[in-house]
Amino acid sequence: MPWTRTITAIIGIFFALGILIIGKWLFTIGLCLIVFLGQLEYFQLVRAKGIIPATKTTLIVSQILLITAAIAPHFTDALFALAGTLICFYLLFQPKLASIADISTSILGLFYGGYLPSYWLRLRVGFDSTITNINVENNDLFLQKYLPNLWTKSQFLSPALTVTCLAFSCIWAADIGAYVMGKSFGKTRLSNISPKKTVEGAIAGLIGSIIVAEIGAWYLKWPYCYLTGMILGILIGIVSLLGDLTESMMKRDAGVKDSGKLIPGHGGILDRTDSYVFTAPLVYYFVTLFLPLLR
Repeated sequence: MPWTRTITAIIGIFFALGILIIGKWLFTIGLCLIVFLGQLEYFQLVRAKGIIPATKTTLIVSQILLITAAIAPHFTDALFALAGTLICFYLLFQPKLASIADISTSILGLFYGGYLPSYWLRLRVGFDSTITNINVENNDLFLQKYLPNLWTKSQFLSPALTVTCLAFSCIWAADIGAYVMGKSFGKTRLSNISPKKTVEGAIAGLIGSIIVAEIGAWYLKWPYCYLTGMILGILIGIVSLLGDLTESMMKRDAGVKDSGKLIPGHGGILDRTDSYVFTAPLVYYFVTLFLPLLR
């Protein structure tokens, strides 16, 4: 891996961990900034196709949507519908008649760039700690022998933080496993959408995600931890890969190699966050809907 890419990746991981641990408004502000920059790149891809979306309106309503997800998560879905309606109304009264492509790409920008990432805020900031039935302070965990007491207090190592970190770790394991094994042993092309991705790399990424999820499920004392960990690892491994391929499909259609040049050695914001977009709602509903059914 080139040094530029490696150093940038390390800095990105420390940044992500920092805002994850502190949480609340710092995590909210950080995610809002990432979403804003990612949507700018998305609309740049759209305009490369000669489409004129409602860029400013979508950017504004997306930020409102994210803030709502942080302070009143139960209203996020309702606001998403209202935001989509507002975008359509804006395009309706433009001097130039809007096309179907203008409307659809604007709504996709709201859904892909704003609504789906809002689930990270629901999970980290607005998550109900009673859902996971975690009592870190009373659990006999081997980590307590090696970490300061602060890390084993439930008020610090909250369910929201642990579940979000687990999801991020699964994505990182999948990305790193796929990259390393794909570069070293990859021979079979996975898809024409992204020629550099290989079947061998995809399998390695999936295995990496499963291993991390299994450890996390055991640590969090989930019911049937080996089964639930495997299910979560498989889901994150597959969905993060599909998110990567989806962004590659958009870039290929726009005729560009990278979504931007903001991150040295990695391209743009979308190039580094594509694996997280579809993963957010999956993890949220896995924890809030699927796990309670097992009890």
